[in-house]
Amino acid sequence: MATIGTKQHPAVLRVRSEARAMQLIAYCKQVGVQAIVGVEPDQHEDITDLDRALNPPEPLRAPAKVGRNEPCPCGSGLKAKKCCPELTA
Repeated sequence: MATIGTKQHPAVLRVRSEARAMQLIAYCKQVGVQAIVGVEPDQHEDITDLDRALNPPEPLRAPAKVGRNEPCPCGSGLKAKKCCPELTA
């Protein structure tokens, strides 16, 4: 999936006035975000795609595995391979 705010996947913004649309277009050009701005006076303003383009979510990372001969993280005092083998690498 393309990153939001690029030519392949532009940010879609909805505003209530022409003046606000011009502000957002200028700002998007300044920060380098591709955007489609629509003026809809009867709808609420929605610029969440711009927020996501400027602050992308952090990728999820798997927690580090416990070594076989390390103490078990459950606090039993045993080695992880004897106490909780499913936690070991």
